[in-house]
Amino acid sequence: MSNPITDLIAEKGWCVADGATGSNFFGRGLEAGYPPDLWCVEKPEEVLWLHGAFLEAGADIILTNSFGANAPRLKLHKAEHRVAELNAAAAQLAREATRQHFEDTGRKAVVAGSMGPTGELFEPMGTLTHTDTVAYFAEQVQALAEGGAEVIWIETMSSLEEVAAAAEAARATGLPVCATLTFDTARRSMMGVTPADYARFAAEIGLDMAGANCGVGPAELMDSTQGMIAAGIEIPVVAKGNCGIPQYVDGAIHFHGSPELMAQYALYARDAGATIIGGCCGTTPEHVKAMVSALDTTPRGALDIEAMTAALGIPWAALVETEANGGGEKRRGRRRRG
Repeated sequence: MSNPITDLIAEKGWCVADGATGSNFFGRGLEAGYPPDLWCVEKPEEVLWLHGAFLEAGADIILTNSFGANAPRLKLHKAEHRVAELNAAAAQLAREATRQHFEDTGRKAVVAGSMGPTGELFEPMGTLTHTDTVAYFAEQVQALAEGGAEVIWIETMSSLEEVAAAAEAARATGLPVCATLTFDTARRSMMGVTPADYARFAAEIGLDMAGANCGVGPAELMDSTQGMIAAGIEIPVVAKGNCGIPQYVDGAIHFHGSPELMAQYALYARDAGATIIGGCCGTTPEHVKAMVSALDTTPRGALDIEAMTAALGIPWAALVETEANGGGEKRRGRRRRG
């Protein structure tokens, strides 16, 4: 089966994925702790609104509102029996939004079926087994495919075991498969995977696209992206970073990143070699619009590390290394920029 995302990349060398889901819904009435996935049937007009806003901003890829719609996560809300219903609805809403956008503008966009982690750990640290996890994701991915997803998008993972299980389930649909890990300030995922480790693993299991999402902020996301590319990854690379650095303010998480900051990040991601560029937590349609505009109007260039550091800051792992070598005070001041 052809890959509609690589078709987009072939047209101009890159494409733009959408931004955040949950943090945008908070501004529309979603309460903290309530699963956004349920809005696919409870408030479908809000899901359509968000998809439409990202499409209007210029996004080429729309992720379905199904990130947490797997049985283990839905069980926390006594909704584990609704996996098929919620995922099918999520895919159908995204397809409706992209169809309407095409009718209005003539511009096509790809629907990517989002699957996030189960929230559980694998044996021996937890109770997950490979067989059970494949079954959890198979239930989800089948409904996404039947609902109209054109690509399966596995995201915010931390363990290779869970990526392998999700990818195995996804491949059964015959759709292209993308999977992204999230890396922290130590240049590792929560389960200790490095970007280089993941680049090699992605090739081993035959992913169609791979990369990094979420994490701490644009500087860390760029560090992870560069690590994967330096390892020689040959498939399209995803860079989908948070909108600046998350901060806890007045009882809620806020993201400091401006549209201008995210536009700069998008250009650096493209110059580093990423070909699928988007935003994660905190990223609004306004941010995506600025990213699209910057990418469309700025020629690709060689990655300017010094300029990127001045704009985005130094990744914390690099900052620690610099301080260990005696350069902490100078670097510490620059880290706060952006």
